[in-house]
Amino acid sequence: MCGGRLARSGAGGFKPLGVGDGPMLKIKIQIYCGDEIAMGPGKADLLDAIAAEGSISAAGRKQGMSYRRCWLLVDVMNRCWADPLVATSSEGARLTPSGTAILATYRALQASVAGTGLESAAALERLLRDRPLSTQVASPHS
Repeated sequence: MCGGRLARSGAGGFKPLGVGDGPMLKIKIQIYCGDEIAMGPGKADLLDAIAAEGSISAAGRKQGMSYRRCWLLVDVMNRCWADPLVATSSEGARLTPSGTAILATYRALQASVAGTGLESAAALERLLRDRPLSTQVASPHS
């Protein structure tokens, strides 16, 4: 079974230490508003980039996304929450007080889930193979 240790990775997941492409448990928290994802790891990363860069286009470059894709994600977030998360002006973009609070609360939720899940994740990892067994295609009635 897998002998690596689990460590936090980006986007709320766990990955084995010392195992290049071995087993990985990924926990992704998504908050829905109807059929739309109001907040998830990618949107939180985008908000962090907007806060750091002061513009949607610069945040997009930092995240490797087009301006259009970033703007669509910001639009979804702004439509889903009670107050907009991002404000834009001729000077750029910034997180609103609601945006800052929601981002901080979401990051705290990620940390909480990651912290409580380490023991269970390690137990599952001990039972997981490094790689799946090869496929054995045979009719169940052979």
